Amino acid sequence: MTDHSIADKLSNTAVILVNLGTPDEPSTPAIRRYLKEFLSDRRVIEAPKLIWWFVLNLVILRFRPAKLIVNYKKIWQNGESPIRRITDQQVNKLQTRFNRSPDLNKVKVAAAMTYGNPSLKNVLKQLQDEDYENILVLPLFPQYSATTTAAAWDALSRATSEMRNIPQIRFIKRYHKHPSYIEALATSVRKHWKETGRQAKLFFSFHGLPKAYVEKGDPYADECVETVELVTKALNLSNEQWALCYQSRVGVAEWLQPYTDETMKELGKQKLKGLDVICPGFSADCLETIEEIDEENRDYFEQAGGSDFHYIPALNDQDIHIDMMEALVKEHL
Repeated sequence: MTDHSIADKLSNTAVILVNLGTPDEPSTPAIRRYLKEFLSDRRVIEAPKLIWWFVLNLVILRFRPAKLIVNYKKIWQNGESPIRRITDQQVNKLQTRFNRSPDLNKVKVAAAMTYGNPSLKNVLKQLQDEDYENILVLPLFPQYSATTTAAAWDALSRATSEMRNIPQIRFIKRYHKHPSYIEALATSVRKHWKETGRQAKLFFSFHGLPKAYVEKGDPYADECVETVELVTKALNLSNEQWALCYQSRVGVAEWLQPYTDETMKELGKQKLKGLDVICPGFSADCLETIEEIDEENRDYFEQAGGSDFHYIPALNDQDIHIDMMEALVKEHL
């Protein structure tokens, strides 16, 4: 098949990069709307419906948004949240790659969020109006979890359930051990070491998950471990040179351990000099990396006695990350 015929075949094809979501602005009403949509999802919160309704509506949505405004305002730039800005940058760079490719130059790239805007529903509707019949959906969650990847699938299903003529859809479930993803992470670490020097320990922090979810069959924890094992092997690190932990836990239930905040405090007490921190599960920097890791957990570490804390940014729109996306798309198209 010639390049021309490949391009023709893909002329009605679109790729949607999906991330979790963000409030539309750092205000109490906007944060409340976002939290309500996010925390009402049964994929995310599996507590009894009636009990959770009271907790969510009478406690969390009444008090939590006002507390989050300060943190969101810290990370907001030029009227945009980082996760939306970075996802748009990823879309633009991947589209530029496709435009230069003889066989992909008719493929359109778009961005959508599981929660908030731009919604999968609206993006799919727009693509359908533009006559895109074949849709490849790439959720930017390397490690599969029902709370992230499956939630994106649910949002996609709800959107198509309202369509009379549904598109042909392919969905990338995971890429936690894809060679291009592992190499992108390892390259990012090497680049950081070259620029700032290599610290005593490399710390991997993943978003946490209730332990009960894993016990029910969620493969997330195993995939986090597998990612780290492959990256540390690529970097030739011994077991003493790295650590894996889980952040962002809430409530009183047991979550995946060890916990990032407690480990930071313990490493600080040990007077550790030199800590590199990376968050491989986040494809774009956001509140959980910028504020929680690079500010809050940095403080835990330093106040306990540690020094030389270095956060390694997410892959964001780095060329090595776009390389990975391009490789994934080509495989699944």
